[in-house]
Amino acid sequence: MPAPLPAKITINTQGFLPEGVEYDTANKRFLVGSLAQGTVFVVGNDGTLTPFVKDPDLKSSVGIEVDEERNRLLVCNSDAAVFQGKSAGQAKLGIYNLTTGERIAMVDLAAVGPKDAKAHFANDVAVGSDGSAYVTDTMARVVYKVDPGNTATVLLPNTFANAKQHMLNGIVASPAGYLLVAESAAGDLYKVPLDKPESFSKVKLAEAVGGADGMVLRANGNLLVVRNDKSMSLVELTSADDWATATVASKGTYEVQATTTAVADDGVYVVHPYFGDAKASPFIERVELH
Repeated sequence: MPAPLPAKITINTQGFLPEGVEYDTANKRFLVGSLAQGTVFVVGNDGTLTPFVKDPDLKSSVGIEVDEERNRLLVCNSDAAVFQGKSAGQAKLGIYNLTTGERIAMVDLAAVGPKDAKAHFANDVAVGSDGSAYVTDTMARVVYKVDPGNTATVLLPNTFANAKQHMLNGIVASPAGYLLVAESAAGDLYKVPLDKPESFSKVKLAEAVGGADGMVLRANGNLLVVRNDKSMSLVELTSADDWATATVASKGTYEVQATTTAVADDGVYVVHPYFGDAKASPFIERVELH
């Protein structure tokens, strides 16, 4: 039997900015990306980092998604310099073998994106039941679809009423045939039917989830949302009407900015990247929900 996961894993490397975290249940390991390096690492329970995907085409790895059914790891490939105005960014999806880390495909999402988009940032990715991947582009404010043949299209164009303010971020795919997409600026949540994405609707929330970042859909149908804002909280949302509305089922808090979450061995974990302190050691922490 593998050793139980610790409540906190302090990573023994500074400055690599792990924005995305996933737990690979088949191989019993945490995986993190790197905004600074692009490399995807395995995190040992003792905090050691082992490079898993070292692809020279990975500039900034953001959201990552383990697709155990198809033995794939999906990686949002962006350029963090876009937030300093030093780059127009990029939006690509890297697809890798979950066992070996070898590249299967690198899909250029921006190539099929809106022609008037001045910048791109592939932020988060989810996998549908048929193997299609769905990626949010925070700068172009669209959602892409990458089908099982690795062909990219725009699933949801930039049609929001206040499109210039919208910052699409976390995304999950429900087996019931829709996406839930977080908008971090206003703290809104959208339901996007896969068979008719243009009929997307805003979920009526009991309270906004400002700074909504990484999300995970739990086995019980509840949604975990990391609030990457001053609230320093992880919120569990529940819906009794198929996400027409949602209420807060539980909350957990922490003391340092977190970005994304993963469910591992029945525990809920978040990653703390330390964006503003290159000398601090990032860590993964279990969050108790109440």
